[in-house]
Amino acid sequence: MPKAINMFTTIKGSLLENFYPRGWNLAKLDRCCTLGLKGVTKRAAFWNKDFSPVCVKDVAEMDRRMGDAIADEIEASRKTNRELAIILPVGPMGMYKTVVERLKASNTQCDHVTTFNMDEWSDKSGNTMPGNQPGGFEHAMGEALFKPLGKLTVPPKQRNFAVKSNLPTYPQKIAAIKNNGGKLVTVYGIGRVFHIAFWEPQLAGKFTTVAAWKKQTHGLGVALHPLTVEQNSLHSFNSRFTLIPAFANTIGPGLFLQSDFCIGGADGAYPERGAMWQGMSLCVTLQHGPSIWIPSSFMPTMPGRLFFLQQLAGPLTPDAH
Repeated sequence: MPKAINMFTTIKGSLLENFYPRGWNLAKLDRCCTLGLKGVTKRAAFWNKDFSPVCVKDVAEMDRRMGDAIADEIEASRKTNRELAIILPVGPMGMYKTVVERLKASNTQCDHVTTFNMDEWSDKSGNTMPGNQPGGFEHAMGEALFKPLGKLTVPPKQRNFAVKSNLPTYPQKIAAIKNNGGKLVTVYGIGRVFHIAFWEPQLAGKFTTVAAWKKQTHGLGVALHPLTVEQNSLHSFNSRFTLIPAFANTIGPGLFLQSDFCIGGADGAYPERGAMWQGMSLCVTLQHGPSIWIPSSFMPTMPGRLFFLQQLAGPLTPDAH
């Protein structure tokens, strides 16, 4: 009877040999996928004492729980007269509906809030599309959050987007808020290749030390990994990968690792098809341990909550269908 093929020993000479980032230990990544819900959520030694993964039953519950967590931060900082800097993603998006509903119900004015969109599509030089163009992140945030909030909304001058001229100013603006007693909250999703924002794993190859990697506050015109393009083609572009830029502007670990609290979400599953794209991303994030080749592996080292759909925890077994 033929022996089972060991994928980890058959990559050499294939197109995958230079496809996966060179700092990945594929066997270790794979072991994280076999743990199942109990193993994936078992408290690891590298987790922050105030970090917890939170399992939810469906996307509707996750949108509500994440939205409530964001609204809690906005309302609490308002009540204590404290500035709030909040780094926001475009995805997951359903949470913003809950944020709007909560803030309108409590009549919470957001003029104490400064928002920082974590990334934006760009060309190689960091030039971005017009802010009002559909598909762009500035347009998406306006439609999902800023416009629906109406008179309660974040003042336009306190909305920051990751354009070439503004992204480099993020560190100074966030530092000023924190130095004035403000709080920094980061809201995030986890990429297919374990990125946070568009801080891609292959960027680790540019740095000789972990300390140097951790100092990087942003990147302009970051080359996207092909799996990142494919991920976005599935959930944002209706499979049209030809529309997706090959580069993006993004915050880096020098900003998201400064967070006082983090609110994460993983909802990349298609239950009706028995399929998912984010299972491995979640399992590795929670149980691999910090590695600059896996940016999301640092998120459990900080205070926060990571909400996820239960099926993403696996165990992730092959199933042809």
